[in-house]
Amino acid sequence: MRVAVIQQQNTADLDANLARSMDKIREAAAQGAQLVMLQELHRSLYFCQSEDTAMFDLAETVPGPSTDALGALARELQVVIVASLFEKRATGLYHNTAVVLESDGHLAGLYRKMHIPDDPGFYEKFYFTPGDATFNAGHSGFTPIRTSVGKLGLLVCWDQWYPEAARLMALAGADLLLYPTAIGWDRTDEPEEQNRQLDAWITVQRAHAVANGLPVLVANRTGFEPGPDGNGGIDFWGNSFVCGPQGEYLARAGRDQEQTLVVDLDMARSEEVRRIWPYLRDRRVDAYQDLTKRYRD
Repeated sequence: MRVAVIQQQNTADLDANLARSMDKIREAAAQGAQLVMLQELHRSLYFCQSEDTAMFDLAETVPGPSTDALGALARELQVVIVASLFEKRATGLYHNTAVVLESDGHLAGLYRKMHIPDDPGFYEKFYFTPGDATFNAGHSGFTPIRTSVGKLGLLVCWDQWYPEAARLMALAGADLLLYPTAIGWDRTDEPEEQNRQLDAWITVQRAHAVANGLPVLVANRTGFEPGPDGNGGIDFWGNSFVCGPQGEYLARAGRDQEQTLVVDLDMARSEEVRRIWPYLRDRRVDAYQDLTKRYRD
């Protein structure tokens, strides 16, 4: 299967951002991509650098304007599109939501970000309610979305640090793990610390591929976005990538430019890898009960 990951730099112009994303989807489809993924919150600047109630005006319903536009594009191009939106679920209830538009244009499903960070420059708890532990007829919040190209284990940014999330998607039959992302550096950090952060981010996601025998797709932002007061800001580090089920790089973007990765995945490799590294077979499911505890004393 041919997949595409789009790494994009955003501006304050929502319509221009969406139009550029759609142009890039067209370019990826012209190269034969059957599945195209956009970065986290691709319609706007990353507004979570501060706590500002006016930013809730950016939220939209699902279904809504973005899913309508992207659904029509998916139908036109006959591709599956993964997009990340600021969802207004109800008055006063908002989510960081990833949606999947099937190749016939309909909304195949959605995933609401489960792990919500609250760190300097990433004040997401102010804006986003965590996804429900169970939804869609009682299934786990970590449930793959069925599409014409396979079962997509869709997770979002901060979720990428949690092996439990990737494992639960794999145990539910995910064919791929996908991470729309918005992550970068504080420019005041020393270069050594920046390198450690980037290396940790890449390593943990490649480890999800290895531990679960699945390909992993990661779409990150690029470019500098200043803080709302003109001070500070986030230097989004790009480095979007696609890796195979042994963590092997299939493609990797650079740091500071827009880029579209188009990659051919051998979907039979997961079966081959899991036969020689049968981690699911050897799991001691009778011994993991304490994983449901916050901490073991």
